[in-house]
Amino acid sequence: MSILLRIKSRWYGNGGYGEVLRIALPLIISTGTWSVQHFVDRMFLTWYSPEAIAAAMPAGILNFTITCIFIGTASYVGIFVAQYYGARQYERCGPSLWQGIYIAIIGGVILAMLIPLSGLIFSFIGHAPEIQECERVYFKILCWGAAPAIASSAVAAFFSGLGKTRPVMWVSIFVTAVNLMLDWLLIFGHWGFPEMGIAGAGIATVSAFYFSTFVYFILISRSLYSKKYATIKGWRYDRQLFARLMRFGFPSGVHFFIGIAGFTVFILLIGRLGTVSLAATNIALNINTLAFMPMIGLGIAISVLVGQHLGENRPELAERATYSAFHLTFIYMSSIALLYVIWPDLFMKPFAARSDPTRFVPIRELTVVLLRFVALYSVFDTMNIIFASAIKGAGDTRFVMFMIVALSISLLILPSYAAIVYLSMGIYYGWTFVTAYIIVLGFVFFFRFLGGKWKSMRVIDASAVAVPPTFPESPTGE
Repeated sequence: MSILLRIKSRWYGNGGYGEVLRIALPLIISTGTWSVQHFVDRMFLTWYSPEAIAAAMPAGILNFTITCIFIGTASYVGIFVAQYYGARQYERCGPSLWQGIYIAIIGGVILAMLIPLSGLIFSFIGHAPEIQECERVYFKILCWGAAPAIASSAVAAFFSGLGKTRPVMWVSIFVTAVNLMLDWLLIFGHWGFPEMGIAGAGIATVSAFYFSTFVYFILISRSLYSKKYATIKGWRYDRQLFARLMRFGFPSGVHFFIGIAGFTVFILLIGRLGTVSLAATNIALNINTLAFMPMIGLGIAISVLVGQHLGENRPELAERATYSAFHLTFIYMSSIALLYVIWPDLFMKPFAARSDPTRFVPIRELTVVLLRFVALYSVFDTMNIIFASAIKGAGDTRFVMFMIVALSISLLILPSYAAIVYLSMGIYYGWTFVTAYIIVLGFVFFFRFLGGKWKSMRVIDASAVAVPPTFPESPTGE
């Protein structure tokens, strides 16, 4: 009987599985729709031509690598909102959001400035000429969608920080539907639309970003949010709040940037081994993304819960919620890893469905082997997802940034470059370094979490003190 009571307490109590899933499930669906969107996008491009799928990942991930430093910074408003919400300073939530939107504008301008350089960038990378042209076109189009992509991330983080994750889920579902429909129309030229190939995929993605931003701004304009959280009247630039967002959010953006940049360099190096190696790597990573991205929703949820509980000055609940999220993530990722090994064709069939059978056979054989690497590192990636998210939710972003920089250079970029370029050791050695990098990183964040330094951290100003839940609310000022 005591065991049943413990299980019940673990599920229903504060910081238990139920609390985590209440916040996380809409975010899991939201990030899951993102992975479905990219999976289907890449699947369509695989059907279209090997050159299109070979170009989509390098160009797409290079664009995302640059954009993600702004996304990581702007979306950190969610942690500010979570801690202000926990401290019951609701009127500071809207102004926090607007500082993230200003970062989106800055990021959009910088990405637009890279458009004239796209030809030079992909010429320097040195892929085959037909792939270069596809990369250049795709990259240019995606740059026009940077500002709305960053702004949407900031608004989604605002809702997540409040613990109101259902709006994020519904917007993501609608946006994914828009993107996939436009993909089908513009890549292949259905219903009288022009056949645009990889350019059509880029236009579909950017259109979805603008649609997402439009819907989110309608939502934050509602009186439900504008009155309580100052989402409209808090639009002004706040120098001190912006500075704090940059202090804590920018390291988060750099962490995001370096993490993606390491994989970008890796993919670009794999491109030197030929179209088959590049296409197989793209497919393996996209299959991994399909399983991995929903768990990012759990990571976001745990950042929010840690932020809210620390705002309430209850770090013990933040710790309990983190372990609850880790248990759930580990079970899920281990199950998916097992499927990668025993049933790889389950994930391969959509890519093979309309591809040229003769050209796809060597890609398929190589991808099956690469999925075994993915299976191994996926189990340890659960520590990256959960424990890094937990300490970031407290404000420990500089440690995360420094470790990502140090380990991505020492364990991923330099060894892969030496193995592939100088020693001609082949694709499997490159993937060995990727696997080692993820495993080591997971343990680093786990031990940092165990150290407990994060429990005393806060990102909001010192005057934001939580009001005990048994006391009536009283106004506080900054």
